[in-house]
Amino acid sequence: MKTIDELLAEGVSGKRVFVRADLNVPLDGTTITDDGRIRAVVPTVKALADAGARVVVASHLGRPKGAPDPAFSLAPAAARLGELLGAEVAFATDTVGESATATVAGLADGQVAVIENLRFNAGETSKDDAERGAFADQLAALADVYVGDGFGAVHRKHASVYDLPARLPHAAGYLIATEVGVLKKLTDDVRRPYVVALGGAKVSDKLGVIDHLLEKADRILIGGGMAYTFLKAQGHEVGISLLQEDQIPAVLDYLDRAEKRGVEFVLPVDVLVSPEFPDLKTKAPANPTTVAADAIPATEEGLDIGPETRKLYASKLADAGTVFWNGPMGVFEHPDYAEGTKAVAQALVDSPAFTVVGGGDSAAAVRILGFDEKAFGHISTGGGASLEYLEGKTLPGLAALED
Repeated sequence: MKTIDELLAEGVSGKRVFVRADLNVPLDGTTITDDGRIRAVVPTVKALADAGARVVVASHLGRPKGAPDPAFSLAPAAARLGELLGAEVAFATDTVGESATATVAGLADGQVAVIENLRFNAGETSKDDAERGAFADQLAALADVYVGDGFGAVHRKHASVYDLPARLPHAAGYLIATEVGVLKKLTDDVRRPYVVALGGAKVSDKLGVIDHLLEKADRILIGGGMAYTFLKAQGHEVGISLLQEDQIPAVLDYLDRAEKRGVEFVLPVDVLVSPEFPDLKTKAPANPTTVAADAIPATEEGLDIGPETRKLYASKLADAGTVFWNGPMGVFEHPDYAEGTKAVAQALVDSPAFTVVGGGDSAAAVRILGFDEKAFGHISTGGGASLEYLEGKTLPGLAALED
């Protein structure tokens, strides 16, 4: 995989460099609530601009249905990128139309432009190779060189991620190089004990990674909504908590395999419950009750791990050599259910281990809950991509960057 440093050494001055970034940031209207993914691509964009390239940044945002939708415009992200670069960033109001063509043609050496949301064109996500390829041809006309730096999208076989690199000289940006280097430490060069903390809503989202990590990890901690399927599999009442009954056979198999392999599987011993889901907009007090994990009332829902589980999980993380954490322990967006996620984050901060926060909601939680990002070994920009890499899957966007 060619690196951006090799590309810079060859010279990019005057060249149009297409940077596939991941600017898929959360928005409240037009206000960005977490700019972590934008900040992550700044080193690559700045290095190219400083070297005299004419930088064309492209990304998706949200899930528009192949047509323009103002709610998913990249305009706020483009403005924020300009603030972080300390330079004006031009913005094209389409992807490959008149605005994009004129905006890119108007760039001088060292200037940067962002084109509109790639998913406003149906060709970006099409499963039809010809349709995807046709869009990639149009994107290729905007550039001389391709730099892949949108790690959060490399597990997608999309036009700008998979097809476009085949049409242009290409290299990996600084973010992708960093992310891949970190993930190799979680697969090829692991300091033990290797502890994995998994949360989030659904067991089904984590099946592949659990399956793979049973061969790698020494200890697996389970929290979030997915914990209730594990508790149900053990025969416990889970009330109206999130539950995937169809996954119980798989969960039982994992618990059996873990026991046979000597992998310690750790489940909550107490949980915070409530008869109703909290209001995440007003953050009105929810007044939860703490109950033992095997004594959840039939009419209540588990929404966070309890205080004893927080202590237990902190102790299970304290002696780790390597920690991978993906998924919050509860509904962290509400202050009454944030303590479990906060406790796991604090345990990682306190640990001497090499700690990786695996993107998605866990990365957002770290920032929302006020932790210093530098206190962690690495915070990934791609939750889905990280999980699929750890499952051992071939990621289309990385394969496309291989020479």
